[in-house]
Amino acid sequence: MSQPHAASASVSTSVTVSPARSIQGSLRLPGDKSISHRYAMLAGFAAGVSHLSNFSSGADPHSTLACMQALGASVEKQPDGALTITGCSGAFRQPQAPLDCGNSGSTMRMLAGLLAGQSIACTLIGDASLSRRPMERIRTPLTAMGAEISLTEGHAPITVRGGSLRGLDYATPIASAQVKTALLFAGLQASGTTTVHETVTTRDHGELALRAFGAELTRQSLSVSIRGSQPLHAIDATIPGDISSAAFFLCAAALFPDANLVLDSVGLNPTRAALLDVLRGLGLRINILDLNEAQGELTGTIQAVGNPLGLEGAEISGALAAQLIDELPVLAAIAPYTRNGIRIRDARELRVKESDRIALVARNLRAMGASVEEFEDGLDVPGGQTLHGAGIDSGDDHRIAMAFAVATLRAQGPSQISGAEAAAISFPEFFTWLDRLAER
Repeated sequence: MSQPHAASASVSTSVTVSPARSIQGSLRLPGDKSISHRYAMLAGFAAGVSHLSNFSSGADPHSTLACMQALGASVEKQPDGALTITGCSGAFRQPQAPLDCGNSGSTMRMLAGLLAGQSIACTLIGDASLSRRPMERIRTPLTAMGAEISLTEGHAPITVRGGSLRGLDYATPIASAQVKTALLFAGLQASGTTTVHETVTTRDHGELALRAFGAELTRQSLSVSIRGSQPLHAIDATIPGDISSAAFFLCAAALFPDANLVLDSVGLNPTRAALLDVLRGLGLRINILDLNEAQGELTGTIQAVGNPLGLEGAEISGALAAQLIDELPVLAAIAPYTRNGIRIRDARELRVKESDRIALVARNLRAMGASVEEFEDGLDVPGGQTLHGAGIDSGDDHRIAMAFAVATLRAQGPSQISGAEAAAISFPEFFTWLDRLAER
């Protein structure tokens, strides 16, 4: 596998991925991106000094850190790589410039919730991709709580004029952990109680993070409530390895009958670990070792062993599609190599991520010679197909770039992935580490 090389001084980079014979080895993954975002925000908001080890190496959580610094938090990197964050004790300062969220929808949506209860006015901006993503989903409930939120035709830039908030009882029309977390962050500062009702359970890192920093929440079935005016305190924590990053290596291992892969200290939060059930159903043999819990988050070592009989197939829809929203592109990308294919439905949200991920997955699979049927809310990818190397368009989307780096490992001939630098959004080490594990 070649290292990323510049196509020109200012355009994108590309990487060439050659087929592999197997996946062998072990890794310790960078910290979970979703947890890193939430810990960075709450550490910056809380009283005291937090120490965070194994913080995500991705660009997105570092956009969050930069925003927290602009709001008055102190962020220092220690010699051992850990972060020390001195919080603002619940009172942000007025930033001197717009808060740049980069490519991070998590930063923009969740930080808007935290800012909604502050007596300052902030504008949140992002790159071209982020500026196309829908933001009305946070404006509606935060406005109902008493904040003033201005959008630009439903998108960023967002201006948040915060102040006194009142608790809200709100049913989210779209399954979104970002929206839920934004409302809980606002509810932490509101009078009364804020309750968020979901149609399906989304990842609960926001609830667990709030509890870790000292807040009390209550959960009943698909609803979670938080009482306002609760102070937060600093924590010391080690962030689990990112299971969404693990997904790419696990799917790579699933492609090879003799694969043997060990991933140390991976987050196994039940709202995220459905991936392991799907991969087991496909035929990958998975063992969980050294199970632990800290700050409410489960971690463990994952051993994945290839199946000599190959992979079966799967159907992913409903609540499962919501839980696997980040992992669906790579599952679809390996679907041609299964016996019975993979069918994905109820995943309309994929069309409004960093790219239209449904369209890009379909386009790139077809470029590799695969048959695929595209639907408004998903894909049908038949199994038993033989793919060839091709030019892959990442659409400057980190998960598309990484998903097709995995798919090309079983193709006939090398593939060139354009926009490979997008992987740095969540996982800058990805291509180097995949090359290390791939036997050729």
